[in-house]
Amino acid sequence: MEHVATPSWAALAYLIAGVLFILALRGLSHPTTSRAGNRFGMAGMLIAVVTTVLLDAPVPSGQFLPRPSADDLVTLLQICAAVAIGGAIGLVTARRIKMTDMPQLVAAFHSLVGLAAVLVGWAAYLNPEGFAIVGADGLINPVSRIELGLGIAIGAITFSGSVIAFLKLAGSMSGSPIMLPGRHVINLGTLAAIIGLTAYFTQDQGLWVIATITGLAFIIGFLLIIPIGGADMPVVVSMLNSYSGWAAAAMGFTLGNTAMIITGALVGSSGAILSYIMCKAMNRSFISVIAGGFGAVASVGGEAREQRPWKRGSAEDAAFMLKQAENVIIIPGYGMAVAQAQHALREMGDLLKHEGVSVKYAIHPVAGRMPGHMNVLLAEANVPYDEVFELEDINSEFAQCDVAFIIGANDVVNPAAKTDKTSPIYGMPVFDVDKAKQVFFIKRSMGGVGYAGVDNDVFYMDQTMMLLADAKKMVEEINKALDA
Repeated sequence: MEHVATPSWAALAYLIAGVLFILALRGLSHPTTSRAGNRFGMAGMLIAVVTTVLLDAPVPSGQFLPRPSADDLVTLLQICAAVAIGGAIGLVTARRIKMTDMPQLVAAFHSLVGLAAVLVGWAAYLNPEGFAIVGADGLINPVSRIELGLGIAIGAITFSGSVIAFLKLAGSMSGSPIMLPGRHVINLGTLAAIIGLTAYFTQDQGLWVIATITGLAFIIGFLLIIPIGGADMPVVVSMLNSYSGWAAAAMGFTLGNTAMIITGALVGSSGAILSYIMCKAMNRSFISVIAGGFGAVASVGGEAREQRPWKRGSAEDAAFMLKQAENVIIIPGYGMAVAQAQHALREMGDLLKHEGVSVKYAIHPVAGRMPGHMNVLLAEANVPYDEVFELEDINSEFAQCDVAFIIGANDVVNPAAKTDKTSPIYGMPVFDVDKAKQVFFIKRSMGGVGYAGVDNDVFYMDQTMMLLADAKKMVEEINKALDA
């Protein structure tokens, strides 16, 4: 039994969907076009899903659409019911999810994509006739076996890796690197075994082969992510996004579905490119990211820290200095997201601009828990896009900056990344806030040491004033003082 040739109308529909997906990626590359990008993506997915449903039954020669049988109608009802249930869950989740929980939601979505790939692969293995991948000898085609092996392996890695990422991001698991002895040897050995078994699967389609591939892939996904610390989680999220795309593409070949192949390839390649860009911005090796635990060392977060003198300020102190400044650079981090302080922060920026102060926002590539996390929050608060700058575009301006206002950030301003070779964040480019004339640093308490578990010398600089409080409450107090 062979795959039924895709009708020309369906090929055209898939082509249109593919173009819309490309436009979606293009739109999502900038905040001003992100809404249009989302709409393009939704339209493309709708076209792809409807086309796939219409292709569910074989099309008789010369007929535009299949003539549905009773079985086809039952199948269609099942599909519609599944779409309705999934859509309802997605709608409720989207309405209830907090912006601070968005990173772990993305990780959860990646895990579902990976698990779906595993389940589709196993369904194709258990019922190859239904997937039209059986050869004349009654066995699964060798090429289809490779597709199955790769799809299941990548999907399982994506699933278990995303589960670990979800647990780390949600705080249910330590964000510090968890180092296993001989982890690189174990990882390489496991990956080699998966590749070898996938090749062997072309000769022997026994249940034990595919079951072993699946089990090893689940294990390696776990092993690849646990050594990665919290400071590098944005790279992990984009990497898992890439994995989920390749898993979908592999299953697209098994199903003979052009839309899945195109979509999976787009997601996989764009995720890989984003991971590469972020690794370059963090001075990390892209290959070592794929290997897991890229250069991380054991966390030092639990070690006792030396008591050093520091200065505490108040909202009134900050308001006075901010009013006197000519140039203010605001560096937001995950603490701002937790406190939901973005709206109060924008109000502070508006008040300062009314006083004639130049206000800019500095965004680090790994600020927050996923790529673009801070950009999304600032866009939600209607911060003008032309006031938001990436690290490489604004870092040189700190030397002329009157006030560096750090709200909820930590690792991205930590000088240890430049000076301490034993630090988990060593080599990561950070903002040069130490060059600013005055630094205000908002954090809940002096006990916290950032997600990477590293103390921060910025706390103790002569020009630093610590504002210890909930970020939103502190900014609101500053706004009252500014407006007084």
